Parts: sequence; C-alpha cells; structure tokens
Amino acid sequence: MDFISKSFIFLLCIVLSASSSVDECVEGDIRLDVRHSQDGLEAVLDAVSEKCPNITRKYSIGQSVEGLDLWVLEMSDNPGVHELGEPEFKYVGNMHGNEAVGRHILLVLAQYLCNEYNAGNEEITYLILNTRIHIMPTMNPDGYMKAYEADSGDWLLGRANANDVDLNRNFPDLDVIVYSHEKAHRGRIDHLLTVTDLDKYINDKKLDIQPETAAMMKWIVGNPFVLSANLHGGDLVANYPYDESRTGEQQQYAASPDDDVFRQVALAYSTNHPTMSDPTRQTCDKMGDDRFEDGITNGAEWYSVSRGMQDFNYLSSNCFEITLELGCDKFPTAEELPQYWCDNKDSLLAFIQQVHIGLLGIVLDVNNNTIAKAKIEVSGIKHNIYATEYGDYFRLLSPGVYNVTASVEGYIPSTQECEVFEDALPTICSFILLETPDINQDLDRIIEYLMSRGVY
Repeated sequence: MDFISKSFIFLLCIVLSASSSVDECVEGDIRLDVRHSQDGLEAVLDAVSEKCPNITRKYSIGQSVEGLDLWVLEMSDNPGVHELGEPEFKYVGNMHGNEAVGRHILLVLAQYLCNEYNAGNEEITYLILNTRIHIMPTMNPDGYMKAYEADSGDWLLGRANANDVDLNRNFPDLDVIVYSHEKAHRGRIDHLLTVTDLDKYINDKKLDIQPETAAMMKWIVGNPFVLSANLHGGDLVANYPYDESRTGEQQQYAASPDDDVFRQVALAYSTNHPTMSDPTRQTCDKMGDDRFEDGITNGAEWYSVSRGMQDFNYLSSNCFEITLELGCDKFPTAEELPQYWCDNKDSLLAFIQQVHIGLLGIVLDVNNNTIAKAKIEVSGIKHNIYATEYGDYFRLLSPGVYNVTASVEGYIPSTQECEVFEDALPTICSFILLETPDINQDLDRIIEYLMSRGVY
C-alpha cells in the first residue's frame, strides 16, 4: 500500500477473518509459520532447487544498495529456456520492505509447486509444463531486514530501500509521456522504452534510479513477460492500471486501452480469495472509504501514483501487471502467517492461469521460418504487443471476436479474425507473412522486357 497520508490506518488495522481454517491448508513439510531472514530466504530457494532440480533455476537479477541479491526462482519443465508457445509469468514480492506477506506466501508457493509437481498433481503439472513462472520473493531485501530486525510492525519502518527511497516512486514516469501522446493524437502509446534507452534513464541523476529499480527495469524490458503481479500490504484489493491520473487529480479513474483485460485478471484474484471481494467484510480503514466493489480498483481512482512499477511494465514492455494488496497488517506475526497462505493459495494459482487467456500464435514466413519482433495489433485497442525474438506472441484479451494484424518491416501485413472464448485457454492465431516485393528488382525486369521489345 502506498498512500502514506493514510498512515493512521495502522492504528485501526485488524486481522481479517477467513472462511476456511488453517488446518485445511497444511502443506506437508512446508513451514507456514516462519518469517525468514535473507539467509532463510536463500535456504528455502536452495532447498526447492535441490528437491526439484529438473523444473527449477535460481538466478539473481542484481543486487540491493547493501549488496543483497535479488533472487528469482524460475519454475518450468525446461528452466533457462524460452519454449516456443509457452508464456512467461512473474510474481514480485516485498517491494516495500515492511510489507512482508507477499514475501512469505511466494516462498510457500515455490515449495508448494515443487511438492505438488513431484506428487503428480494434474493442475500444477499443467502449469509447470505450459508456463515459464518466475518468482521473486523480495525486491527490497534491505528494507525487509530493517523491519525484520526491529520486529516492531511500524507502518513505515523498512518501507523504503537502504537509501530511504520508495521504490514504487522510482521508475521513469511513462504515464506522462503516453498521456501527452494521446492528447496530441500522435506518437507511441506502448513500448516507450527500448533496451538501449534504459541506460539513459538509469544514469539520469535527476531521476535518482536506485540499484533495485535499475535491475527491475532491465529484467522487465529484457524478457518476454506476459502477466505479472506485484505483492503489497496495508489493504485488501487487486489494483490495476493506470495508477496515475490523466489530469493530476488525486482520485480519478484512468482507464488503459486494456481496461477489460485488467479487470478480468484482477477479478480472477479477488474472487478466488475468501474475503477480498466480500462486500460485508470490515475495511482496513474503519471509516469505510476503502470499500472496493468486487475487491478490485483502478489505481488512479483509488489514489494517483506516479513513477510506479505497475504502469512501467505495461508502457515499456508486453507485460500486463497488477498490484495486490494482501491485508491490513503489513508485518504480521509468524503465528498469523499460515492464515495468509490459506487465504491466498487459490488466488495465486488462479492468477497464474490467467496468463493463458487470449491469443497465442507464431509469426512465420512462407518457408516456415519464424519472424522475430512482429507487431501484433488488435483493432479497437490502442496498445500493441510484439512477438518475441523467437517468433511467438501472447496477447491477453477478454472473450470476444477481434481483427488482428501482424506486421514487420520487409513483409506484407496480414489480418485475420480471431475469437477468444470464455475458458482460460488461448486461441491459436498464427500468421504467415509474404515478403514485400523488391521494387528495384521488379523495375529491372520491366526494363529488360521493354528492351527485348525494342521500346526502351
């Protein structure tokens, strides 16, 4: 949760009740009641890697201010490889160091996926075989360790990184750029950054980009992520783009071109949670002004945030990201942690499944060679995505019939009608592109023909 001016809510926080007991969520040998230090986090990831070596890869995307690794555990049937037709998904926890629930449940999720895959659970096996899942339990290990060592439950202690910077106010403000382009009816409205642009932003001293932010920027832009969630705490809601209002108003709905899709994936999380979408639940703010219909909210309608990570994902890459607020208490006791896993388990799994909604396709030439980086344009939605360097693409869409165009320099664009259905399975919508005729070559042939006829 970001709205610092509501820090008084800390005094009003309650532990939300859940519809199922913790006993029903016991997961074999997984400890649900442990708050792990950074060493403990690494030990859990190492243990999962050792237990499931064929479906895991542990890697670091960079380091924090104090030199702690930003660890990621990849879970896939072919870790380390982008498989053609397999979408990439990520969870990011603990961006604010004192919001620890996301960190905890992501560590449990990694263990759960490993155990259930080994046990032959069909649902989990399907996810592992058909999805490349990346789990980052903590983006802010320095802030977490500050909160962990103090064990005070302070509303702000450990929120920022070691340089006292709020990481969710530290990304380039791409909303301002896209809003100006909308107003002018010209300019790009997606993929506003390229890999070559990153260093310019990262090295801009006015932006004060932190090491954790820089590592995330490179990771987001450099990988073909399709769907993501960023896990926070302090309220109970699924928050979706845009986070920043168009006019500067503090509370104003700011719909993205993919508003329908964002609402759908946010609802997949909130409605699988026992209390998030419950209209009768006690709000975190007992004054009641944080009551969210169906447990979801547009970010800017709740309160406007500039330079956040959620909108950066959407405007710099193919990735659709939402922000999950997981409860009123940011730093619950170890004894309270099992209930959070129990409440969020089904939602975590249902949200991963959302990476498969919409369209899946491959862009080929007439010789069946894949074509990299083709633009995928959906009529009526002013936000394009691009095929990967391997030629496959994944376009999240809500149910409906769409006219979809694939185009890339050197080829004739191709358009076809593709239908997305209610089930959470992708519709295959591939393209074969013809090369653009070589005008100079055709002109040479015409001249040669005319000369043979004695008319040139």
